[in-house]
Amino acid sequence: MLTIPKLTLPETGMFFLIAGPCVVENEKMPFEIARRISDITRSHGIPFIFKASYKKANRSRSDSFTGIGDEKALNIIAEVGSSLGIPILTDVHSEAEAAMAAEYVDVLQIPAFLCRQTDLLKAAGQTGKYINIKKGQFSSPESMKFAIEKVYDSGNRQVMLTERGTTFGYHDLVVDFRNIPEMQYFDVPVVVDVTHSLQQPNQISGITGGRPDLIETISRAAIAVGADGIFLETHPDPAHAKSDGANMLHLDLLESLIEKLVRIRRAL
Repeated sequence: MLTIPKLTLPETGMFFLIAGPCVVENEKMPFEIARRISDITRSHGIPFIFKASYKKANRSRSDSFTGIGDEKALNIIAEVGSSLGIPILTDVHSEAEAAMAAEYVDVLQIPAFLCRQTDLLKAAGQTGKYINIKKGQFSSPESMKFAIEKVYDSGNRQVMLTERGTTFGYHDLVVDFRNIPEMQYFDVPVVVDVTHSLQQPNQISGITGGRPDLIETISRAAIAVGADGIFLETHPDPAHAKSDGANMLHLDLLESLIEKLVRIRRAL
């Protein structure tokens, strides 16, 4: 039986990091990425939550990679958390998935396009896990109070919200940094999902584009306005990642970025 570490969020004023690959591609990759991030965050005093999807349910094309098998991927994610002693996060898309994934992880993430799904939010809350709700690309920050209330109705008050950009036309997203203090008003941690905010969705090729050159810009702005956490996807070879490679941070660039963000937060 795997022992999953309990999630505790920082109260020191330092931001926390949610990071990892978009999806579990094989057995080796999650350990390689998690170990590298864990070493970096530990050396800089940054609380770290490892993120990996055990499957991808929202893909533009039917022939896109969706995963290596639910149970196999969940076991790999759980083993990462157990072996490194770090909390772990994955996203879920239905009530049944919430109950299943809760057996393996510390945090259940509600995808942005499902943030209004009442039954899903309540089912996730009933697991007793920490729930990370991504703000829909179509949602106002004020409207997210209703998503929080749905989880609270289940008796679970362990909730965080994640900003991941707002739809700007058909093929782009923008980040409105007013959303961070607006959602912090609900007395929950607020995270900025840097890499998904830089997606360029709905491309004619059926493959989402992105602006990874702006990862540092959005990250620095998020810390400067007081975000509680940063979310980003990272990979040792984004060009050959099986999902979201166009907007991921190269793993080799992570430590330099973290160093800059720590300096900004300490200056504040």
